[in-house]
Amino acid sequence: MPWNEVKVVDQRKEFISQVLNKNFSFAQLCRQFEISRKTGYKWVKRFHDNGLYGLDNQPRAPHIRPRSVSDEVVDLVLGIKKRWTTWGQKKVHAYLKNNYLDIQHPSVTTVENILKRNGLVLSRKFRRRLAERTEPLFHCQGVNELWCTDFKGWGLTSDRHKCGPFTLMDAHSRYLFACNRLNMDDTDHVWAVLDKSFREYGLPLRIRSDNGPPFASSAPGRLSKMAIKLIKAGVIPEWTEPGHPEQNGRQERMHRTLQDEGIFGDLTLAEQVKKLDEFIEYYNFTRPHEAIDQKTPGAVHVVSPREWTGRFKSPEYPDEYKVCKVGSCGKMSWQGRGIYISRVFEGEPVGICERDEGLVVFYGPIELGVIGDNSLRVARRAARKRVPKGRSHLS
Repeated sequence: MPWNEVKVVDQRKEFISQVLNKNFSFAQLCRQFEISRKTGYKWVKRFHDNGLYGLDNQPRAPHIRPRSVSDEVVDLVLGIKKRWTTWGQKKVHAYLKNNYLDIQHPSVTTVENILKRNGLVLSRKFRRRLAERTEPLFHCQGVNELWCTDFKGWGLTSDRHKCGPFTLMDAHSRYLFACNRLNMDDTDHVWAVLDKSFREYGLPLRIRSDNGPPFASSAPGRLSKMAIKLIKAGVIPEWTEPGHPEQNGRQERMHRTLQDEGIFGDLTLAEQVKKLDEFIEYYNFTRPHEAIDQKTPGAVHVVSPREWTGRFKSPEYPDEYKVCKVGSCGKMSWQGRGIYISRVFEGEPVGICERDEGLVVFYGPIELGVIGDNSLRVARRAARKRVPKGRSHLS
């Protein structure tokens, strides 16, 4: 036989029934029900005031909430969210703290609750987080140690022009230097943007890009004419591995913000170019960034102390290196032999040092390969197998 369930409200009703019968003294009833006389008088009073309904559990919400959010703050939160619809509660909270100093700032959780009550929060799909992997790429620790660059995927404007902006940003501060639509994606047009940024913001230590032109080529060391110009300017180029855009993830994340802000819509080319200029100002000085403690990139970035004078300087090598100059045919002369390097290096000095694997050739800090009999042996990635047409890769 199961135990009888005893409810508190039923005990209160039984207590009042015994009080009305007057079979026992009030003190005896309180001892019997294991309550204090003060509590007993409280429930008797509630019964006289409200009848049996007075014995039910009462709401415990406070009548006065001194820490409640004012209507003014609620309106500010909703106004910020409606102005920048892609922002979450953290960015809204940071914008409040940075721009409204004379109000009592709610917590991030309170901001989230305000947005939820007004139907302005969408649940995010859970994504499995992967371990950080930066090797062999450089892992920046400060401003201007690493800049990232890439072309945003292109699209057609409403007047049928192709637009795929070239972007350049600092990896540490997330400061966006350039977001320009170029007429061509060759060395001359891209270098014009880099040269302008170098003159205004100074030189970084490194620049990271993908393996597309004009940043990389199939030449030894992946070097292109653009990469050689960077080395001669005092900047080390580096490249992500093919098929791994996550190695330039900060640049890709900025591109997603560029897409989310509606930059690519039903716009003419002139309207889209204007939007890109406005996005640079918005991204650098308005939008808080979680990775830099909800500050704006403009509040974190500083100009590099390495000034760019516009003068190119060929790389220098340690004394133990042998230095050879690459001819116009892409060959260098070594011990009476012509070793083909690449026509990319025409007129450039390369350094040769002896190591366990043989005579290793460098251009600046970039290893090109090992001298063979009459050629340069270059380590290359294994080519991916292609499935013949009409055949399954499982057959």
